[in-house]
Amino acid sequence: MKNMKKILNIITASVLAVLTIGCTGSFDEVNTDPDRFTQVPYTNQLADVLRSTGSTMGNEIEGYGTWAGYIVKIQYMDYMSGYIPTNNTYGNRWRLCYINNSQLNDILSKTESEPEAYRNLRSVCRIWKEYMWYYLLTGWGDIPYTDALKGSVEDGQVLQVKYDKQEDIYPIVMANMKAIADEMGNGLGTDKIGEGDFIYNGDVVKWQKFLNSLRLRTAMRLVNVAPELAKSTIEEICSNPEKYPVIDSNDASCYLWWQGSGEYFEPWYNNKRTRDDHGLSDIFIDHMKEMEDPRIASIAHPAQSDGEYRGYANGPADIADLKTVSRIGTIYRDDPAGFTPFFKACETYYTIAEAAMLGWNVGMSAEAAYEKAVRLSMEDNNISQEAADAYLAGKGKWDNTIERIWWDEWVALFKDNFEGWSLYRRTGVPTTNYPAIESIWGSDHNDMPFRVPYPNNEFLYNKANVNEAIDRQGIVNYCWGQQLWWDTRTGVY
Repeated sequence: MKNMKKILNIITASVLAVLTIGCTGSFDEVNTDPDRFTQVPYTNQLADVLRSTGSTMGNEIEGYGTWAGYIVKIQYMDYMSGYIPTNNTYGNRWRLCYINNSQLNDILSKTESEPEAYRNLRSVCRIWKEYMWYYLLTGWGDIPYTDALKGSVEDGQVLQVKYDKQEDIYPIVMANMKAIADEMGNGLGTDKIGEGDFIYNGDVVKWQKFLNSLRLRTAMRLVNVAPELAKSTIEEICSNPEKYPVIDSNDASCYLWWQGSGEYFEPWYNNKRTRDDHGLSDIFIDHMKEMEDPRIASIAHPAQSDGEYRGYANGPADIADLKTVSRIGTIYRDDPAGFTPFFKACETYYTIAEAAMLGWNVGMSAEAAYEKAVRLSMEDNNISQEAADAYLAGKGKWDNTIERIWWDEWVALFKDNFEGWSLYRRTGVPTTNYPAIESIWGSDHNDMPFRVPYPNNEFLYNKANVNEAIDRQGIVNYCWGQQLWWDTRTGVY
């Protein structure tokens, strides 16, 4: 990450060059700076995509963090309006996914004539494209897909894009990921991805592992609505680890580690430099204390008032004494060169454990997979082996229930808040979760939001299509309506 600023500055220089050259048609030689780039190196385009994903998605503390049951607001309460669509929060994430895929398509288009010369680079671009689609589907449900990214004249200039149904898109995304996995499983390229690979530093095998682990996650997400697709995908991956390797150690986790200086502080740390708006939730702290979970020491700071771990409720009036509430722990918010997670190694084995509980052929028992997942999570949180052993022999001991997997996974996913919220929507764990007190919607809802609200710009520039999607999904109050396709819980509204 030392070269993050230098690499990304090349993109800025290229844009300025284009603007300068475009000032006049009469003085090309005078207005052309021979020292400026006229084309962005592909690795720099990739760098911008990965960095922008980390800074935008990784900057989320409340929102998904609150909806997952991890984090609460303790100052400047805005629960009266926090579920209204805005372009500064939800819209930025939506927009970024489409911008990133446009950039990735540009790289793929420019390297299409020499696919073997850029095989590894193209694989990474294709993987991240599918991750962007996965993110949109998981957050919003129905999205513009088939006719998306066709704004140019060459592509047909589709400026107001219809929304496709999520249940129609998921199988396509999974098929695309399988196609990439099959190609990589049959042999990797020899090209260097370059310095723009801020996540894996050019290690293509780790990108391959991320792809197959993302396939596991996506398949299990659909277990209640497309069980055969989920089962066949997970069994295929687990039965052929040589062709379909997965993230099986913490050094292969999909983390973007930040430079830690200048413009490139880890986003949660950067927020902490000037803000103190967030504490840990009552249900999260209470659960870890009840379970005697040693990860609490990494996830939380003890309250300054008395050294006790103490969470706070989601949504009531401002706290009289801020020192009584636990803040986010050292490795998650206090390191300027910390990380933004996209996939934790432990998640691979929580998924395999769940699949084993369903009787699927995954090559290991549910107990073995669960214990491996827990140990990976403990290691990732800098917890000693002795403490991990005590937890697995005590409150965290395997009890042959799928709920034990879900509860522990919920704790382990902390900071990957988007996935923690998604786990909750699929499983109902944590069962102690509750909607914000004093929400603008009052008693209209008994549950956390089901979806991310569509951004303002969709209502301004694509009104007919977004309203059609809203009507189709029965969306009310922006965040609720019908549950997402794969969320089959009952009794929530």
